[in-house]
Amino acid sequence: MIEIVSPSRCTACNICVRVCPSNVFDIAPGAPPRIARQDDCQTCFMCEIYCPHDALYVAPNAEGPVAIAEEEVERRGLFGSYARALGWKDGRMGGTREDTTWELRATLDNRKKSGS
Repeated sequence: MIEIVSPSRCTACNICVRVCPSNVFDIAPGAPPRIARQDDCQTCFMCEIYCPHDALYVAPNAEGPVAIAEEEVERRGLFGSYARALGWKDGRMGGTREDTTWELRATLDNRKKSGS
């Protein structure tokens, strides 16, 4: 569930508002979007994935809000963590070139082919 829009990271580009399928956010002119309907969040992570500034934190708990402070999210490196886990960077695909799991797959495929 969406928990935080960081005022220190957010540039008010409103991409999160546009990609949210549940209309969770309200635009605040000249300010970061406001989480207006948190209970409607589907925990789809779309807002976090598309945020070019890692200004959002979506908690993986879809059952309800969790109490977590922005400072804790920052300290634990959670801003944008889901997007990074998917290989996204700066709000778009492309970080996959930094994912080295293809090397493991290639090694396993070669072993499979050679019968080892």
